[in-house]
Amino acid sequence: MSFLGHVVRFIVAAIVLMVTAWLVPAFSVGGFWSALILALVIALIGWVVEAIFGKQVTPFGRGIVGFLVSAAVIYVAQFFVGGVTVSIVGALLAALVVGIIDLFIPVSTPFEAGRRTSDNK
Repeated sequence: MSFLGHVVRFIVAAIVLMVTAWLVPAFSVGGFWSALILALVIALIGWVVEAIFGKQVTPFGRGIVGFLVSAAVIYVAQFFVGGVTVSIVGALLAALVVGIIDLFIPVSTPFEAGRRTSDNK
């Protein structure tokens, strides 16, 4: 994927996070730049979780484990990005909303996209 493709994916992910912040009361993002940095931090934390625990236990995985890991990643990411506040319930609701939005508008981060293409080889 080209550099521009990665940039577009992060912009779409930031927009999804902003929509999620609008829908979920216990999840707030300070603005577009905070959402963009949050998307990057979530991608990096997800990549680290996958490197440590394997592909089955990732925020990108399906099922209850993927959902809970996604909520944990969203909750932890708030400590790295200014202007973002998330409660535990907010992280669970945000993971649910992001998962539902992902059903209609699949957003994969550059790290996830690279993993998918390498898995197909």
